[in-house]
Parts: sequence; C-alpha cells; structure tokens
Amino acid sequence: MVTRGPMTRRSVLALGAGLLAAPLAACGASSDSSSSGSDGLTLYNGQHEQTTQALVAAFTQQTGINVTIRSDDEDVLVAQIIAEGSRSPADLMYTENSPPLMKLQEQRLLAAVDAGTLAAVPARYSSPAGDWAGASGRVSLLVYNTSKLTASALPTSVMDLASSRWSGKLGIAPQETDFQPIITSIAKTHGTAAALTWLKALKSNAGSASYDSNETLVAKINSGQSEIGIINHYYWYRLRAQLGAAAMHSAIAFFAAEDPGYILDVSGAAVLASSPRKTSAQKFLTFLLSAAGQQIIARSDSFEYPLRPGMSAHSGLTPLSALHPAALTVAGLGDGSGALRLLQQAQLG
Repeated sequence: MVTRGPMTRRSVLALGAGLLAAPLAACGASSDSSSSGSDGLTLYNGQHEQTTQALVAAFTQQTGINVTIRSDDEDVLVAQIIAEGSRSPADLMYTENSPPLMKLQEQRLLAAVDAGTLAAVPARYSSPAGDWAGASGRVSLLVYNTSKLTASALPTSVMDLASSRWSGKLGIAPQETDFQPIITSIAKTHGTAAALTWLKALKSNAGSASYDSNETLVAKINSGQSEIGIINHYYWYRLRAQLGAAAMHSAIAFFAAEDPGYILDVSGAAVLASSPRKTSAQKFLTFLLSAAGQQIIARSDSFEYPLRPGMSAHSGLTPLSALHPAALTVAGLGDGSGALRLLQQAQLG
C-alpha cells in the first residue's frame, strides 16, 4: 500500500483480481535516448511516498536526472502498466512486494537489470530471471494488545489463528497486498484446501473486525478494539513513532521459526521494457541498491530492512541476520494470483 498520510489507504483487491485476467500487452523494443538532465524519468511508485521522495531527491542530486513520481497502490499501478503495454509512460516500477513484479515479468514487460546492480544484494532477494532487483524487506508477525493478552498466551503458528479461541478477538486486513504472501505460503505448506479452510476460519473469527488497511488494524489492536492480528513489522514501528512509546498498548511477536506465517517480503524495482530511457532508468536501480540508497531506506520512517550486505536497519529492529522466516523464495511466492483466488473463494475479496 502507498501511504499518503496517517491511517489512510485505498482498497485494491478488486483491481488486483482484475489483474489476473488482464490481457498480455505487446512490448516493443526501444533504445535509450536520454542523458542526465534531459527528459527525465517517470517512476510508478507503490512504495511509501516519503521514502521514495527521499530516494529520488538524492538520486537527482547525484546524477542530475529528474524523476516524476506517480504513486498509487502497487496492484493499481501494475494493472495500469499491463493496460498501457508498450505505450506506458513509465520507465520504472517500484513495489512493496515481489508478486506484482513477478506478474510484470510473466507479461514480459520488464527489461533485464544490469548484472552489476543485481550483484549488490544477495541473489535470493531479486528476480530469478534478472528482470527486477530486491531493495528492502519486511517480515510478517503477530501484533497483540498487551492489556488483553500476555506473550505466553500467543499462538506460535499462523495456523492457530483459525482456532475458535480467537473468535471475536482477531482483527484482519485481507485486502492488503501484504496478506497475500502469507496465503501463498500456507497453500504451499499445507495445500490449497487447507489454506481456504484457514481463510474461512479467520473470516469467522474476525467477524466485523475486517479492516481496510494494516494501519487501521494495528491502531485497532493498540486501542483494544481487537486483540490480535497479523501485520508486517513496520506498521507497528510506524505507529509507535507517530504516537510515542507511552501511548503504545500493543507489542509484536514472531511466529515459530520457519512457520508459514513468518514471511520475509521483498520490495523491489524494475525498468520497463518499453522505456526509451533505459540507461537512465538503470542508473536509478543502481542508486537504489548502492550504499547511499540503502542508507536512505535504513534511516527512513518506513522501518524496512535494507538488503545490501553490511547495512544496518533502524536500531530496535531485530537484525535481518537473526530472523528465521519460512524458506520461501520470491519465485515460490509467485505473482500472487493463487492467493487472490483463495481470497475470493473465502469471500474476503
């Protein structure tokens, strides 16, 4: 989701579902015709706007290349790119999660990333075909109200949230694209039927506590209107930064090591195959994964993990090297289409 201000988000699941049926658009080859300071780039941005603006400002200062940012939810932008095809004005796509980039890769709408740029981060964080580069990461975990639950009472597996014990206590944000990788992970671990049963149980347990965004979900848990939920870690840290530590009545907790609910989600960026400014666009990807770009991510209020080796995240975050997520690759997460179908079948779409 794209953050424009506190506690706001546009629901995108319907558009994401429409993406599944989007036709393949022809992508014509084109050569780069730009140079520093001329024409500039257009970036379709599904990441946090403040962080992206900081990255673009530093990139322009370093290279002289101007970048126009068009921000929206990543599923909306990917559907737009597919509809635009070779006529897309976008040169770059920057997402919060890997499935939208995998969708564009499947549609053959991305250009190969320069090998030197890809080498800046471990290969497991980027496209197996070399068509997009991983830039930052977030981890899925539990958030719970500390006035209503103790750490010892928390489930150790995401599957346990389907238990009737959590009826009336669970909050969910099923329309968030961040939720889809968890569904994919469960389906790959336990099968599609089990994933659908799990989703239906979560819908029942949540009842009316089905929220339109993770910002709303974490705020409702912090206020005690819901007791427990699943989020990516940075939503809790951002709420704490917004409210102050004294106003926090919630905490976060990891699932057991390699549990299917314990996912490291990768945010990444790509150059569109239709861009006539590929050389300049490649320079942006190189900057994004450079020490300077990764430091901006590390210090931003996105509270994400930079993926370049040797870079430290915000103090207070569990180090990336100490995380024990499920062994699910970006290829394994795929394009998210299976998760969307399951959400629709569970009537959470």
